[in-house]
Amino acid sequence: MPYRATTANVPFRAGLFAAVVFAAIVFSAARPAAAEALLLIDANSGKVLHAQNAAYPWYPASVTKLMTAYVTLKAVREGRMPIDRTLRVSRYAAAQAPSKMGFKPGTIVTVDNALKMLLVKSANDIAVVLAEGVSGSVEKFANEMNASAQRLGMTQSIFVNPNGLPADNQISSARDLAILARAIIRDFPEYEPYWRIPAIRFGKRLIRNTNRLIDAYPGADGMKTGFICASGFNVVATATRGNKRLIAVVLGAPSASVRTLKAAQLFERGFAENPLSWLTPSLGSVDALVPVNATPPNLREDVCGRNRKRPAAEETEEELATTESNSPLGFLLSTLRSPQANAAAVLGSGYAAMPPVVVYTGPARPEGAVARAGDGEATSAKPKSGRKAARAGGAKSKKRPAQAAAVPAAAPPKTAAIGTKPARAPGNGTSPALAAGNGTKPALAAGNGTKPALTSGGGTKPAVAKRAPPAPARNGAPDAAAR
Repeated sequence: MPYRATTANVPFRAGLFAAVVFAAIVFSAARPAAAEALLLIDANSGKVLHAQNAAYPWYPASVTKLMTAYVTLKAVREGRMPIDRTLRVSRYAAAQAPSKMGFKPGTIVTVDNALKMLLVKSANDIAVVLAEGVSGSVEKFANEMNASAQRLGMTQSIFVNPNGLPADNQISSARDLAILARAIIRDFPEYEPYWRIPAIRFGKRLIRNTNRLIDAYPGADGMKTGFICASGFNVVATATRGNKRLIAVVLGAPSASVRTLKAAQLFERGFAENPLSWLTPSLGSVDALVPVNATPPNLREDVCGRNRKRPAAEETEEELATTESNSPLGFLLSTLRSPQANAAAVLGSGYAAMPPVVVYTGPARPEGAVARAGDGEATSAKPKSGRKAARAGGAKSKKRPAQAAAVPAAAPPKTAAIGTKPARAPGNGTSPALAAGNGTKPALAAGNGTKPALTSGGGTKPAVAKRAPPAPARNGAPDAAAR
């Protein structure tokens, strides 16, 4: 018998249709139209130059470490923790998922070296080391992070851990992260060298910064990347040309190379001279962006799903993120550069020429010792003795200079960008001042002038060890979590 519509089932069908429409509206309101958030602001004024989904909540991933560094530097400035204080790696810290330095429990590291490892390697174990060193526990440190977020006006941000590893309640937004970046620039100008280190050298390991803009984009001078499957590839970045400094935030990019390119495109938009800019309606200030009450989008299936041709992780994107001119990213970046731009400014305004910064475990060393050693030996490693030591200091040591020279260091920057700002004397003797060195080698000096926080390992070439060091602690296994 054929089906006939009756008055009895009309209300049911109408109700079902209404329910479907309501569900679609709710879903569309809870997820941004495009699965990414973009924000560009003027660092000095906070004026919004471009915004797309900027007020949607988002999983911050390792961009969280900007707040970790902020709270740590605040503790240093307040005299609660000197920059050269040694911190011990706990079992809990050592058990963190990659990316990590992979130190054994009991290894000690200074606050200064920990900050460099945190911001360049994006080390999750080191984030916990700093948290426990500042507040005694991760839980108490998270409370300090949230207190700082509320004080800064980051109304959408909640932190439950210091490294950004996956947690449903760890939430921020492009708006809040731009506010945090402005606060870092404003509150800690003497520590700016931390954000722009292109690479660190730990023993024989050369670890490049995950923020490829530092090497690729002219004028880039910070800050931090992040990645988990749920968030996609994130970055908060700064760049300066002349008297203009910009902050770009990209959240939810499908790869590290796309993340870098989108940030560079935002910078080009902001630095471009637009004679008709007065006709463009004002977007207001970053603080005035109205937060969207929604659930953070989960990009796991898009970024790490089975349909993806290659695993989503920072390391797998490294060949795409190379800055050579014949690489895909290098070509795309070259197309962004204005043909009218000064060639010298384009080639010399970046910080890729800054030599790798030597980091190590153990207590703080004098400047000369850091330049000579550069061995990054872990305190948990057993020293060699007797004939083994003699052999290590003999035949093997002759080969080390050639091995070290295999990683060339570029010439120092032509302009002393790090030293252009006047040195700021610490108020309590615990916070390091910023010294320009000789105008070509940026140096972050400690309060007493004997223990520099930022050292290039001496000159323009990487330091060569005069003795064979014990093998450094092994790095953690590759993983797609919180880069």
